[in-house]
Amino acid sequence: MAILYFWPGSRLGNGVGVFNAFSHPESEEQRLFAAYLVNWVAGVKLIFLFLLAVILAIGTQQVKLWAVVAMILSIATYFWRLHPTIKKLDAMGCITPKGYSKALGWMIAGFLTMFTLALFGHILMGVIGV
Repeated sequence: MAILYFWPGSRLGNGVGVFNAFSHPESEEQRLFAAYLVNWVAGVKLIFLFLLAVILAIGTQQVKLWAVVAMILSIATYFWRLHPTIKKLDAMGCITPKGYSKALGWMIAGFLTMFTLALFGHILMGVIGV
């Protein structure tokens, strides 16, 4: 989130510098539109993280459980719309470094796996009474 706000052109973390079109917009209008979308995404992530922090700090066990379910479902939406698009852009040579879409897919799959294992572990611990 900080990278999107302060170093959006970065190729590290969540920067959009991997998209060649971000560094070479065809017009001022496209540059401003891209900057707006990047800041919009960063703002949404900020809201999401603050809500998650509040849930973790003062939420009941049931609210925390449903928050994990919400995290799993919301993160999984990446594979519905975003991943197919970034794969196409990667195949077209519009992403630097090449293969970034695959690395990002694995990273997001790792987050999904982590939250899913946490959910199953929580459920299993509740079932066996630990």
